Amino acid sequence: MRRREFIVAFGGAAACPLVSHAQSAMAVIGFLSGASFGTMHEAVAAFTRGLADAGFSEGRNVVIEYRWAEGHNEQLPTLAVDLVRRGVAVIVAAASTPGALAAKDATDTIPIVFFIGTDPVKVGLIKSLARPGGNITGITVINVELIAKSLEVAHTLMPPATTIGVLVNPANAPQTASEREIVSNAERTLGRPFVVVTASTPDEIEPAFTTLVSERVGALVVSGETFFLTQRNHVVGLAAHHMLPTIYPYREYFLAGGLMSYGTRWLDEFYKVGISTGRILKGEKAADLPVEQVTKIELAINLKLAKTLNLTIPEPLLGRADEVIE
Repeated sequence: MRRREFIVAFGGAAACPLVSHAQSAMAVIGFLSGASFGTMHEAVAAFTRGLADAGFSEGRNVVIEYRWAEGHNEQLPTLAVDLVRRGVAVIVAAASTPGALAAKDATDTIPIVFFIGTDPVKVGLIKSLARPGGNITGITVINVELIAKSLEVAHTLMPPATTIGVLVNPANAPQTASEREIVSNAERTLGRPFVVVTASTPDEIEPAFTTLVSERVGALVVSGETFFLTQRNHVVGLAAHHMLPTIYPYREYFLAGGLMSYGTRWLDEFYKVGISTGRILKGEKAADLPVEQVTKIELAINLKLAKTLNLTIPEPLLGRADEVIE
């Protein structure tokens, strides 16, 4: 055990209130998120379904301690240490690279299950996908890599001189750094201008769109960062208001009325996180569970909205679509 863990655990013994005998017999899961319950309730439901299918139900044989950073990623290290002090059996880092890194820094003994959209090897979470090592496993989706593909799709949709915008969250520094690098490479390979705008709080989203309008951006690509997904109704609404063709990273945006999504099914992955958490509670070691890289990508197109935007969808792109709203 790390010296810091020992101090925190020892100090926390007196600080934590006593729990009931029934609860003390249950395994405790720490659920760490940079968002809020209000914006993550669907993900929580998917996670608990997976957990239940693995044999664990909240209140019956497991307790879940939730820690929400409410959009303030700088609080994640403190929240992670608090879960270590609580003595949880496993920490779930829910759709947050900063959260996963905070959990890793807080403990090297408590198992950690993450779900992130960045390369976990590149950011230093694990040694390799097949053999993560240490106390960490999880699921990674190729959100960052999909930015390049989404930029290519936007490139095929818009005239050559059109500026394309990219919306990123600077609060997720590892992911944003990779995304900026991809945008820079795309500028050279595609030979067109891109404008990167940022938002890390709900109040910053509308000013970001104001910047896009002032820059005469003709299309937008939204980062796969979790914050924007939790704010999808706001983002989709502003894109519609400004008549801005937008490509999103998850089908949930498409279901919220977005023009096009190109990515994975977010909630399906949370279900898998629940399954993995259950396997660890049954005694499997995180180091022995390979990290799953989700590579199944789906394209959904709202053709009805495209017509409203006077946007022609190329036949080859339309032919690739897994789902179309006429």
